[in-house]
Formats: sequence, C-alpha cells, structure tokens
Amino acid sequence: MKVINTEKAPAAIGPYSQAIVYGDILFTSGQIPIDPSNGQIVEGDISIQTERVMKNIEAVLESAGTSFENAIKTTCFLKDMNDFAKFNEEYAKYFTSKPARSCVAVLKLPKDVLCEVEVIAKI
Repeated sequence: MKVINTEKAPAAIGPYSQAIVYGDILFTSGQIPIDPSNGQIVEGDISIQTERVMKNIEAVLESAGTSFENAIKTTCFLKDMNDFAKFNEEYAKYFTSKPARSCVAVLKLPKDVLCEVEVIAKI
C-alpha cells in the first residue's frame, strides 16, 4: 500500500489519508469543497462547490499518476437531492468516461458543505 498526499488538495481533517494506492487501484477519501490554498470552504451554490470538489479530486488523481478517465467508481453525497441536476452538470464535465456511480442524499456533511465525492480509479 502507498499513501497519497498532495498539497494541491486539502489536507485530511481527520485520521485518514487523501488516498491509498493498493496494487494498481487508487481509493480516494471523500473530497469536499475546501480551497487547499487557504483551508476555507468555497462559498456558493452546488455548482461552485462541485467544481472545487472536482479540482481537489483532480489533484489527488494526478498525484497518484492517474486521471478522471481512469475512474472506475464514484460515490457522491449531496446535502439536498434538489441539487442533483446542477451537481450532474458539473460532474459530467470531469467524469467524461462515465464511471459507475452511487449518489445519495445525506442529512449532513463535514463542515456543512453541499457535496462530497470519493473515487476509485485505475493507476
């Protein structure tokens, strides 16, 4: 196993890693819309927060030597399913290979953000 850590994505806010490589598979932790340059939540609607999440995921993927095109599975968490369509619009800009996905609404996310996404990808 190899731990992935990049300063281009937010540092973990708990006892976990940004991602782990096991064999040729990358497992990311959930990314939320934190700007890694200042550690602050990006304010705005679901589109703005989703864009920041995708940039954070991209940084982790690149640090591990892979990309969105190699995503196998994503798990998406939304604070409000009424944001589903806008979330999908932003998500589709990045995950063009259309990996398998689960998307669920949850009562609350860390730091009260609107979305969180985790990825499994091939290296």
